[in-house]
Amino acid sequence: MKLSTSSLIQSALLLAAYYIPVTAASDSESLAPCVARSPTTGLYYDLSAISLTPPESKDGEKTHKGGPESWHARGHDYPSNFTINICAPVVEELKDVVGVEKARWKNVSAYYELDGEVYSIGQQASDPFFRGRKLVLNYTDGSPCSSDSYSSDVDTRTKSSIMSFLCDRDAHASQTAVSYVGTMDECTYFFEVRSSVACGGMAPGPDGQGLGPGGVFGVIALIAVAVYLLGGCAYQRTVMHQRGWRQCPNYSLWAGMVDFIKRLRLYRLSITMSGHWTFISPLPLYY
Repeated sequence: MKLSTSSLIQSALLLAAYYIPVTAASDSESLAPCVARSPTTGLYYDLSAISLTPPESKDGEKTHKGGPESWHARGHDYPSNFTINICAPVVEELKDVVGVEKARWKNVSAYYELDGEVYSIGQQASDPFFRGRKLVLNYTDGSPCSSDSYSSDVDTRTKSSIMSFLCDRDAHASQTAVSYVGTMDECTYFFEVRSSVACGGMAPGPDGQGLGPGGVFGVIALIAVAVYLLGGCAYQRTVMHQRGWRQCPNYSLWAGMVDFIKRLRLYRLSITMSGHWTFISPLPLYY
């Protein structure tokens, strides 16, 4: 029975599909906090790299002195600037947040200051998700919205934030840029976050198993070598009617390389008494 090269290639591709783990998108898939998986491309988006935390002191408590600051966004035509953290509360220590209980001050993930007052525009959340092809993160339960434009039955609305993440492959994680887009009712605020972490990547499964990018490349390389050897041997045997070692693809090339290495091993390098480098042949060459 003769095997065609195309059938061997198909078999190799099936082997590649077997050994390279591909996780199917499912609603029940458990992901780490601040990680999302695209339902269309299957790529993982880990936003924890741009989540800032204050350094810890020796006693284990967090200190805000001399540590990193949260991400900032200019308000432009809005009368205030914004301070935001990703998937975590802001690094700054807040006090007297308007309309927010004291116990929840430490969980504010976005806020702005206006006329000496601190307004929360969302509590901490660590569950980014995809809306179509857009990666977004929502913060809710902030300070109460202004009641000037609403009747008494909607005065309980609270401020919230929506962040849309955009891929910027040229930027490092430390160069993340947060931009304020706008607000229609001073109740919901829209932001764009440009970062390299929003470009997605491959990741192991939730149980710690799976292959990273290097492992996948290695498997593909091994499959390519297998296709070359199997396909070449099948061609040499079935088409060229070769037998023995001559069934190997490019036999003359590999045989010449092996012969060259054998010849080099027959020589050894020695230093003569005069200090010159010379090659001497301890064994004669037989052909």
